[in-house]
Amino acid sequence: MTLWAIVATVVALIVSGVLAAYRQQVKKTYHRLAFLKEHKTNMRLTSDLPFSELNNLIDNINDVLDLSRDIQRVSQQSEDSLKETITNLSHDIRTPLTSMDGYFQLLVQSDSEKERQHYIAVIQNRITSLKDMLEELFTYTKLQNDSYELAVESLDFGKCVFDTVFSFYDEFQKKGIEPKIDFCEGHLFIAGNHEAIRRALQNIIKNALEHGQKKIVFELQQNNDQVIFRCLNDVENPDEIDMAQVFSRFYKADSARSNTSTGLGLSIAKGLIEKMGGTIQADLNANIFAIEIGFLIQD
Repeated sequence: MTLWAIVATVVALIVSGVLAAYRQQVKKTYHRLAFLKEHKTNMRLTSDLPFSELNNLIDNINDVLDLSRDIQRVSQQSEDSLKETITNLSHDIRTPLTSMDGYFQLLVQSDSEKERQHYIAVIQNRITSLKDMLEELFTYTKLQNDSYELAVESLDFGKCVFDTVFSFYDEFQKKGIEPKIDFCEGHLFIAGNHEAIRRALQNIIKNALEHGQKKIVFELQQNNDQVIFRCLNDVENPDEIDMAQVFSRFYKADSARSNTSTGLGLSIAKGLIEKMGGTIQADLNANIFAIEIGFLIQD
C-alpha cells in the first residue's frame, strides 16, 4: 500500500470516527431534551466533544432552561392572573419547541455537513425566538410584583436612544425601510436603568417593525425640563386598532401577522418606563400610530 493510500485510509477513519462521535452527541442531546420535556428537573445539557457549533447550541439551550425555571419559580409565588398569563403563552412557546424537535431528528440523520450546518442554524434561530419569549415573560412576571424595583442611575438618554435605534439597522434594511430620524443635539441625562430603557425602546421599535408599513419616524426632542422620544409608523388598518387596549397584555391589533409575538411587548415597555418615573402614551392620527415616552431631565 502506498503512503498516499495509507494517509487516505487514516484520514477516512478519523473522519468516520468524528462523524460517529458527532452523531452520538446529537443523539444524547436530543434524548436529554426529550426527557426534560416530560420531567421537572434541574438537569442541564452537557457536551464532551470539541464541536463548537454544537457546544454553542447546548449553551443556548441551557440558558433557555435556566430562564424557564426562573419563570416557574416566580409564578409559583404569584397570583392566579400571572399563572393565567403563562398558560396563555404556552402555545406560543410550544411552537419553536416542536420545530426544534423535528430539526434535531434531521440533524441526527444527516450525513451532509452543509445540511447539518443548516439544521443547526435553524435550531439556533428557534432557540433565540424561545429565549426572547421567555425573557419577555420573565420581565412581565417581575413587573407584576409591586415590591419589584429597578436600580436607577444618571444616564445619557439620548445616547441610549441613538444606540438602540441603530442596533435595528439590519432589520430596517431587510424590510426596505429607511427611517426618518430627527434627534436633537447635546447630552440629555435622566435618572433611569440602562437595561430597562433599552428593553422598552426595543419593544417599541419591534412593534413598529412588525405592525407598521414602510414609514417609520424617530424623534428625540427637549421640551422645557423634559426629554421626549417618539416612534411613529404608518399602519394599514387603523380602524382595527383599539387604542384603549394598546398597552394591555396579549393585545395584538393584527394577530395574523403576529405569530412570533407574545403580545406583551408594549405592556412591558409601559411597566418599565413607569417604574422609572417616566411617562408613556400612544396616539393614532389618521393612519399614523405614535408612541411617546418622556422623562424629566436632570439638572
